[in-house]
Amino acid sequence: MSDSFNESSPLKIAIVGSGPSGFYAIDALLKKDIPVEISMFERLPIPYGLVRSGVAPDHPKLKNAIKVYASLAQSPEFTYFGNVSVGRDINIDELKSMYHAIILSCGAETDRKLGIPGEDLPGSHTATEFVGWYNGHPDYRDREFDLSCETAVIIGQGNVAADVSRILAKTVDELKHTDIAEHALEALAESRIRDIYVVGRRGPAQAKFTSKELKEFGELADCAPVVDPKELALNPASVTELEDKENAGGKKVYELFQGFAENPPGNQSRRVHFTFCKSPVEISGKVRVEKLKLEFNRLSGEPFSQAAEGTGEFMELDCGILFRSIGYRGVPVPGVPFDEKRGVIPNRDGRVVEDDKPVEQLYVSGWIKRGATGIIGTNKPDSVATVASLLEDTGKLGATGEKGGAEATLRLLNERGIRYVSFADWEKIDRAEIELGQTRDKPREKYTRIEEMLGLLD
Repeated sequence: MSDSFNESSPLKIAIVGSGPSGFYAIDALLKKDIPVEISMFERLPIPYGLVRSGVAPDHPKLKNAIKVYASLAQSPEFTYFGNVSVGRDINIDELKSMYHAIILSCGAETDRKLGIPGEDLPGSHTATEFVGWYNGHPDYRDREFDLSCETAVIIGQGNVAADVSRILAKTVDELKHTDIAEHALEALAESRIRDIYVVGRRGPAQAKFTSKELKEFGELADCAPVVDPKELALNPASVTELEDKENAGGKKVYELFQGFAENPPGNQSRRVHFTFCKSPVEISGKVRVEKLKLEFNRLSGEPFSQAAEGTGEFMELDCGILFRSIGYRGVPVPGVPFDEKRGVIPNRDGRVVEDDKPVEQLYVSGWIKRGATGIIGTNKPDSVATVASLLEDTGKLGATGEKGGAEATLRLLNERGIRYVSFADWEKIDRAEIELGQTRDKPREKYTRIEEMLGLLD
């Protein structure tokens, strides 16, 4: 580790993105025996990434990580620059001139496409849009979802698909005391959706729900989970998967499906249908989504490596709205290498690479580093590993010379007339949201437009 950094001349780091991986990188840096100054850049005024705008409103405990992040933000070594977009308001070369190293922790901001005809018809949406809409994300505040139809389809069988289908399935009474955005609650109150199909291309043994998420479908106030017992038949490879001691979670999920199949629905007004071994091949409709064509699949391959293969047999499902939830991908950062195929920033041990050579001063952590895998806590060891690589390079980083850090950033933003939001500013917005929520018997009522947030400060 370089001895060129000291209390009067600390290692100056810029972190791009304010989600879990960014804050876990701060935590790792502050725990190391080297003086640091850390600036975090977030294009929205509000921090915390998917913990704020991705976690479902009816899962408040998953947002407890915010308390840890808020505590880290009180460190004297930390400066928050909200409402500042890297690539628009300030570029990567400018950050390089002001900081010894940059950690890109900007997540995976868009969904993977199905790549089928009709995917762009009105009524066909990404899960990201819907999740952002009901969570009050400014990017999705004005999205419109036609919930006047009777049948909705979610393509995918992971936890995001579970969130989307559960929010559609719940009553207003089940949601009204959460921090769901008010505009979404009002729209959901008028929903006429009665049947929700959650479609997986592989079998029940390969579904990626957690058992905790899946179990909730058996506890809904006015919605029944439905599984066709015939679809629970397993091929030998799937039986082997469920018998594996390391796959206790998968076995529990399968047992929950069995329980749903054994308990036919009663008089509930809504139903969530879990269906397997089907792939979407075409979405059709005259002016908007009306039908989904599905191909039946068979599984082939070794246990835990099974692939879904089309059988040439098809079915059609009438539906009025469709959401794809088949994984996220990152978006390019101007001035930074990007792997279009994988949707990540190419890297080796957290060091950004181009043509297999490290790019000076650039590092990466989180989903933009490894792809959209894992849960919130998975980002902690990932960020720790990136910080370890960065600290191994302090000799090279010190050779880049003295850096202006946060002070130089402040001057540049002021010169450009950019209205940045400090962490103290964010805390004012935070308090205002909580106070507004109290008037509605909710934990908070989010401000969903950037101009509203800035208006609170001005």
